[in-house]
Amino acid sequence: MPASYSCQVISNQTAPYEKLTEVVQRHQQTVFQKPIASFNQQAFEQAQQRLAEHGGPLILDSCCGVGQSTRLLAAQFPKHFVLGIDRSVDRLERKLGKLPSNACLIRADLVDFWRLAAAANWRPDYHFLLYPNPSPKKKDFKLRWHGHPVFKYLVALGGRLECRTNWPLYVIEMQQALKLMGVAANLQRLVVLDEPLTPFERKYAKSGHDLWQLTAQLNAALDD
Repeated sequence: MPASYSCQVISNQTAPYEKLTEVVQRHQQTVFQKPIASFNQQAFEQAQQRLAEHGGPLILDSCCGVGQSTRLLAAQFPKHFVLGIDRSVDRLERKLGKLPSNACLIRADLVDFWRLAAAANWRPDYHFLLYPNPSPKKKDFKLRWHGHPVFKYLVALGGRLECRTNWPLYVIEMQQALKLMGVAANLQRLVVLDEPLTPFERKYAKSGHDLWQLTAQLNAALDD
């Protein structure tokens, strides 16, 4: 099997998680009290400074991996400041290509970073979640972003959310979670015509996977 080939997602779950509504509503009604780690606070302050220095509108590229998507988004949106965030030092150090001046990569855990950004009233124009770990085992639903207590902070940031995946159930569940939070989301198959945004996108497309795209205007939740 060639190294560029990727297998389809294998899961013991064939339909949206049956307790999705219960979990999402419970997270909405409770305060997430996990302490902020000091390195995440420092990373956020560094990002805050870079954003202020740039002075333009913001794009968040969460789970940016090696930063290919951050670089390509910065070229696509030259007036925006594109912030790529990933918790893996190894992935960030393998960044692909030179970053434009309107882009920055930050190592941080999004569970803390999104809460800090929401508390600071960040309002990104766009927020990208490109091929997050699907955590496909049914028992791991709460490891998926829409099943995690921090998801409400992502929604609170606002902006246009775009999530891409090769496992349709992931975005079907996310669409349902957003609906419970007052946000309508669109789902469609994604056809990659230009340069893939991430190495995963390239690998999945070459392997013949169907790719899926969720988009939602999160400001709708802020207006209610």
